[in-house]
Amino acid sequence: MTVSAVPLPSAFFNAILCQLGARPDGVRRRELYELVADAMALSPMQRAERLPSLTHLRYRHRIGWSMNLLKNSGLIDSPAPGFWRLTAPGTELVATYPNGFSEEMTRSIARKARAVVRVGGQEQNSDAEVETEPSSQQPPEERIDSAVDEVRSAVATELLERIMQASPAFFEALVLDLLHALGYGTTSDDLQHVGSPGDGGIDGVISLDKLGFEKVFVQAKRWQGSVGRPDIQGFFGALAGRRAKKGVFITTSTFTKDAQEFAAQVSDSIVIIDGSRLTELMIDHGVAVTHYRVIRLPRVDGDYFDA
Repeated sequence: MTVSAVPLPSAFFNAILCQLGARPDGVRRRELYELVADAMALSPMQRAERLPSLTHLRYRHRIGWSMNLLKNSGLIDSPAPGFWRLTAPGTELVATYPNGFSEEMTRSIARKARAVVRVGGQEQNSDAEVETEPSSQQPPEERIDSAVDEVRSAVATELLERIMQASPAFFEALVLDLLHALGYGTTSDDLQHVGSPGDGGIDGVISLDKLGFEKVFVQAKRWQGSVGRPDIQGFFGALAGRRAKKGVFITTSTFTKDAQEFAAQVSDSIVIIDGSRLTELMIDHGVAVTHYRVIRLPRVDGDYFDA
């Protein structure tokens, strides 16, 4: 295996935090890549190196991965699509260590970032006092599973970021593509994008049969704030106005408890999908996502020898 000349993601922690610290109003992701590369004095050779099996530049990939770790550790956040800034803990950390981090501090940030677990579609920090098992002590299969989970989490974060940068019309079309990938509609012609001002809460219609007797109505909300009960009730009313029996309400954000309770009451008519579930489905069904590597793990076939 060829050793990369690009520093590991953790080596970018201090440069990322310092560059954001010098720009309290925030920086766009693509601009931050170059600011950090300049601060780290990456050579032309390092900047030209690409990932195997991908066209991505390795230094940008590693800076992006470092940003994901810093976000999980609560040191940076993305208050607007594609825009990044320091959090209060990040600002305090930079002020405490103006000349850079020790190796132990770097490891501490990485440990805290990887201690973030996804439970029920929401991120929660595990107990900071709990010792995490060193990856070198885990069986290889478990190390692979952990790495895959980490990759999926990073991809999900970037998917939502990209969606929020796009137009509402783009998101509505994406939702129809996803539902088609899930098996709704026999062909792409069975998906109708109708979202427009005065659409009555309906952004798309999917015909489940060739003659269009059975349809699923779709509402797609590219929001940052939580979707409340009145929004679900309004969608339910829009369905009733069209004498529709099935509807899917998809959002990039979350649903309030009241909204979830109302959706449960009318679950025979409406299915709700939040941002976490949305990205999970996109990854699983390859919508706006490419799966570039398949790993085949060998295992001795005991039955062969027993026979």
